[in-house]
Amino acid sequence: MKSEHTLSRRGFCLCCIGAATFAASGGWMSPRQAYAEARGLVSLIKDSAAKSAITTHKLRSNITILEGSGGNVAVLGGKDGLVMVDAGISVSRTQMTKTLAELSSEPVTHLINTHWHFDHADGNAWLGAGGAKIIAHENTRKYLSQVQRVEDWDYNFLPLQPSGVPRHVFSREHSLTLNGETLALKHYGPAHTDGDISVMFGGADVLHVGDTYWNGIYPFIDYSTGGSIDGMIAASEANLSTTTDKTIIIPGHGKPVSNRAELQEFRDMLVAIRENVASLKRQGRSRDEAVEANPTAAFDVKWGNFVIDPGFFTRLVYEGV
Repeated sequence: MKSEHTLSRRGFCLCCIGAATFAASGGWMSPRQAYAEARGLVSLIKDSAAKSAITTHKLRSNITILEGSGGNVAVLGGKDGLVMVDAGISVSRTQMTKTLAELSSEPVTHLINTHWHFDHADGNAWLGAGGAKIIAHENTRKYLSQVQRVEDWDYNFLPLQPSGVPRHVFSREHSLTLNGETLALKHYGPAHTDGDISVMFGGADVLHVGDTYWNGIYPFIDYSTGGSIDGMIAASEANLSTTTDKTIIIPGHGKPVSNRAELQEFRDMLVAIRENVASLKRQGRSRDEAVEANPTAAFDVKWGNFVIDPGFFTRLVYEGV
């Protein structure tokens, strides 16, 4: 089993939250204790991102993953400029700028948001101001253009600066040809949010699935903006149907380089826990009683070691069945 310290770079909304909570508390906080600090969680994440290094993972066809500023970011290099999938958090601009410059002297010309959450889109403003064309699903633009509350984080997000709001949006599918690659963008429907999209790099056979997949940790589901457990399962099945054993899969969080077998395990975990929780709900169990019954027990050793702990994930699933 991975330790909490290892997972701290790959957990909920970003790397290194463990370090921030350690400094704030004077000692290590458990996942449950960390979530108990929910009112300050977004601030802790931003504080951590401001100091975190960016780790690169080079894939094929000039695609690189940047890990360390919010969700896992993909970058495609080439003569058309850098193409980014997700932007991370704006406070890591210094580290991100340095890392991007090491990848290429070309500017960032295109930015694709997999969804609206701050750990994936907060960096939009500085990238947009630098000339990047920002592309997203129409619901992502809506959430980034207004005050948006996430109940489970007890947090109200302010609208992004105009430079960070996507100007180029679509409702179902969109395609781009850049740097010799065909990028296919596809909306899932309600999943992690109701604005999630996947990005397939066709020639490279690399698929970025955003936060519809958290590799090795229980996922967050944002019911405040249209997410659902059934949608998460449907998104996983859609991802499985469009990949092969040779496809490299980039999850929104967790170990950044993944594959179809690991995604299948994630999907099967979601299905099993959904059925366990639904069975308890059909029996008339309250949410707290469902948590007490520990319906995630068979999966907790592998998946339950970060901020979305077994009890919190059970409550998320319970809300959607």
